Amino acid sequence: MNRFASRRADQLPGSFYNIKADLDVQPAPPLHPGTKEPLRPQDLEPFFPKEFVNQTATGQKTVPIPDEVREAYLVYRPTPLVYAAGLRKALETPAHIFYKYEGAGPCGSHKSNTALMQAYLAAREGVQTLVTETGAGQWGSALAHAGSVFGVNVQVYMVRVSCRQKPGRRVMMEMFGAKVVESPSGLTEAGRKFSQADPDHPGSLGIAISEAVEAALSNPGAKYSLGSVLDAVLMHQTVIGQEATGQLQESGADPEVIVGCVGGGSNFAGIAFPFIGEDLRRGTRRRYIAVEPEACPTLTRGELRYDHGDSVGLTPLLYMHTLGKDFIPPSIHAGGLRYHGMAPLVSHLVDRGIIEPRAYPQPAAFEAARTFLKAEGVLPAPESSHAIAAVIDVALEAKAAGRPTTILFNLSGHGLLDVSAFAGNGRP
Repeated sequence: MNRFASRRADQLPGSFYNIKADLDVQPAPPLHPGTKEPLRPQDLEPFFPKEFVNQTATGQKTVPIPDEVREAYLVYRPTPLVYAAGLRKALETPAHIFYKYEGAGPCGSHKSNTALMQAYLAAREGVQTLVTETGAGQWGSALAHAGSVFGVNVQVYMVRVSCRQKPGRRVMMEMFGAKVVESPSGLTEAGRKFSQADPDHPGSLGIAISEAVEAALSNPGAKYSLGSVLDAVLMHQTVIGQEATGQLQESGADPEVIVGCVGGGSNFAGIAFPFIGEDLRRGTRRRYIAVEPEACPTLTRGELRYDHGDSVGLTPLLYMHTLGKDFIPPSIHAGGLRYHGMAPLVSHLVDRGIIEPRAYPQPAAFEAARTFLKAEGVLPAPESSHAIAAVIDVALEAKAAGRPTTILFNLSGHGLLDVSAFAGNGRP
């Protein structure tokens, strides 16, 4: 390793952080879909690589990052922590705004943080194919890339409306060697159920998950891979917040408000969980704002109860905020936020009053993206634009109060492959 790579390696976390170790009250356990009894780790082994199951179940505070994965991270990590001076000036606010730019990663989003780890675990256990779903395509692209790094085949069921809105994402996945299937498809029983009822069905993440799970379970050499929701996935993303902690310390800054968009909860958890853990240990309190689209208001209007993560009912029952597994969201462009459920850990922290949920209409989020583009020169992903809308509101609140609040948010991905979505102020 040359001295430049060595210096970068010194800035990488050596372990993932598991927030469950710092919780005095644990979330309700997942239930077996058949028996309705608490799920045992071995019940998940038909779905996932065994070590991924172990990471999902563990209560240990840290999980070491393997050297091979750290080496893959060195291609793009640590990602930049940026002081948004242009946005501060444009808003004429005394607030200090920082953002963690995950768009610097492979395929332009935070999803590679868990994709690389999951592909590594699959390869080590001899898994031939990872099957997954994707909404806007960030997750599918990230897993396709990770599979090419570690020699694992990838099959992706992509939500139909996103597949047609974002052909560039499909092209990228196929360039990495992945097989991309528009969902609902005719390849699975779950897909046929929905496509026969409505040949023009727009699809949803819940349906695509059902197809991917069914396809994985029917192939002896395959396992399923998920880009959000599960505890291990959220834990893999904590490299974001851990890096941000060190970078902020170097800047002499301490955030009072931390913001992220939420679909399944992974990028929000990645930026927020290390700070929440610090608050839990120290007895301090910051504001944590999780932002979702009004068109799919899981946290702000959903129920906290047990529900399936997919639309057919193949997956375990998760205790989470949900709009119901049969909910079909409108065809909004922020495809990564079109999910009926929420990560149980995020739901748990909302229920305890630690996380504040907010919902924004897509036109308002896209107007915030335009403001950010003009001020910072960076086009955010449609998903991240929702977080920026909340950041702008918090910064304007600071302006009204004359208080120099310090804000940190996760810019979870760039919007360069989604630029056509911004036409018409984001209206589908």
